[in-house]
Amino acid sequence: MDKRTFLQGAAGALGLLASRSSASQPVPPTAAADDFWGRIRADFRLDPEFINFENGYYCFQPQPVLDAFIANVRRVNVEASRYMRTHREDDRVVLRTRLAALAGCTPQELVVTRNTTEALDTIINGVDWRAGDEAVTARQDYGAMLDMFALQARRHGMIPRRVDIPLAPRSDQEVVDVYAAALSTRTRLLMVPHMVNITGHILPVRKICDMAHARGIPVMVDGAHTFAHLDFKIPDLGCDYYGASLHKWLASPLGAGLLYVRPERLRDLWPIFGDETFPADDIRKLNHVGTHPAHTDLTIGAAIDYHVQIGAARKEARLRELQQYWTSRVRGRPRIRMQTPSDAGRACAIANVGIEGVSASELARRLFDEWRIYTVAIDSAGVQGVRITPQLYTSFAELDRLVAALDALAATG
Repeated sequence: MDKRTFLQGAAGALGLLASRSSASQPVPPTAAADDFWGRIRADFRLDPEFINFENGYYCFQPQPVLDAFIANVRRVNVEASRYMRTHREDDRVVLRTRLAALAGCTPQELVVTRNTTEALDTIINGVDWRAGDEAVTARQDYGAMLDMFALQARRHGMIPRRVDIPLAPRSDQEVVDVYAAALSTRTRLLMVPHMVNITGHILPVRKICDMAHARGIPVMVDGAHTFAHLDFKIPDLGCDYYGASLHKWLASPLGAGLLYVRPERLRDLWPIFGDETFPADDIRKLNHVGTHPAHTDLTIGAAIDYHVQIGAARKEARLRELQQYWTSRVRGRPRIRMQTPSDAGRACAIANVGIEGVSASELARRLFDEWRIYTVAIDSAGVQGVRITPQLYTSFAELDRLVAALDALAATG
């Protein structure tokens, strides 16, 4: 699809999507909107053997991005060492500049990593921990980062503290208060998920950051599921550190992420790898990559192009529409448990659903075996169900099938 054709179709669809109701009742698709999103769907090569509702782990690339990736693999493979020695660093500067523009920060505040875990573990490892220092996290945080805090506890004697994020808060202040109650004069770092990975719950990050900063405590945000999913700029959040994976909602090749650090925080961070090339206040000191697959990074530019052509606001609206289309039809039904807030502002594409009397693993198995619906079982931090993650290519017919499956499984047990 060429850019002009894409944008012409997008302009017509935008008005239709803006007029779609966000009420609790599902809205039947319109022909013109389906035509626009049908053209987006055509850019994704789908496996006809199953319906994929596990895009939260990794969303494969649309065809224009995949074509760019293959071309970049060929380019690097042909130029080989000459590319790596003479062009790679210049290309990385261009890429960082484009990615920073998308994130709303300067290139000096951002580097490209392999994923969210690498980005945030770099910060957790980089703090100069002392015995008795505390870090506040949530039981619902991603396990890899919780493991990294546990490692620092064994190594340095620091103390991780955990809170429980309410599944369905009545207000932003309720969430802020949960974190505030866990902070102390010994807290050196607060970690907050922008979106809880197991439920899709969006947290009031700016309010949490303002509260923590008033107490002199820096905040690290896990943005694995929000970058290129929600329409925002990283500085809007007011956080000190932010990590994200680009192979999720930006649909870049596997193995790409980002790390953002406020400049005033850089000097106090220790890098994981020794590299005397950069001074203490240069974010690149945290980004020693060695012989890295350059073609992956090169293709992030094509993924940005695709995202920008759709538009961040339109993309967020569509993803939220897809989630509310199916959740509004099953929420409150006998034996079906929704574990994602119903408030449209507290969730977007991701939602978690369970069935009473059916384990998470059994529900995931039966959805696939009996209905050819692929998702992931979640059984942690008080959440038992399956995470349903549609993407822009998802059709309403596929969501109808999900609703039918949940109804049938709830009826039969």
